[in-house]
Amino acid sequence: MAVDTSGALNILNWLIVLYLIVQPILKQRMLVAGRLSVTCEIEKKRGSRLISLIHRKEVVNFLGFPLVQYLDIQDSEAILRAIRLTPDDMPIDLIIHTPAGLNLSAEQIARALLRHKAKVTVFVPHYALSGGTLLALAADELVMCPDAILGALDPTINQYPAASVLSVATQKSPELMSDDTFILVDQAHKAIKQMKQVVTLLLKKNLDQETAGKLAAILTNGNLTQDYPISVDEARDMGLAVSDDIPVEIYQYMNLFPQATQQRPTVDYIALPYPDRTEK
Repeated sequence: MAVDTSGALNILNWLIVLYLIVQPILKQRMLVAGRLSVTCEIEKKRGSRLISLIHRKEVVNFLGFPLVQYLDIQDSEAILRAIRLTPDDMPIDLIIHTPAGLNLSAEQIARALLRHKAKVTVFVPHYALSGGTLLALAADELVMCPDAILGALDPTINQYPAASVLSVATQKSPELMSDDTFILVDQAHKAIKQMKQVVTLLLKKNLDQETAGKLAAILTNGNLTQDYPISVDEARDMGLAVSDDIPVEIYQYMNLFPQATQQRPTVDYIALPYPDRTEK
């Protein structure tokens, strides 16, 4: 007697489809739970409040197509709220991983960190550019991976570097400049002056007035392009006190923010530490 298995196959197919839909979402929730666990571990170990600013989009895929997108970043409102909820005598640990784009909100956060009475430690595991660098300067202690980088802080006017606008203006006769150019030049002067004042204010937390002013000028006067990487050694040469002793828990935390899944990985390696071959 023939056995009809079509019903069982239909159920199995639906279970497979359900698994493919639910599995990415469960994976995302496991990542969130993992972050919470590591956060609690770091806070317990260091007796601090951990705040992270991670600019990385996470995409949950179904059969290669984007299903749900998560943008797990702490925006300025959330960070300011976290700082306000932190007791004055509790240290703050801030993890920064951002390519830029903070602008005015970065100054808000930096001033709030500056007012916090307990110690503020900023960790930069990979890079903190533009507004991220501004936040790094607000720290009592700056801790970077030996290969991490900071960036310049020269402002932009209408997507043009303010210093370049001023440079072009000096090479043109005023009679040849339009009203729009005069406005750009005026705004460029103000933007550089204002940014230098903010950077100097932050640097005075750890440096004397003269040293802070000189370093602020280097970071804001346009001698460094906005994509110039300031390494740990160069930051130290500039006068910043930078430690490169990042706790392993910080790297574990960053591992819980994976890049968006691609069909083919652009980087591949065996994710295990190899033994030290220098010792015989």
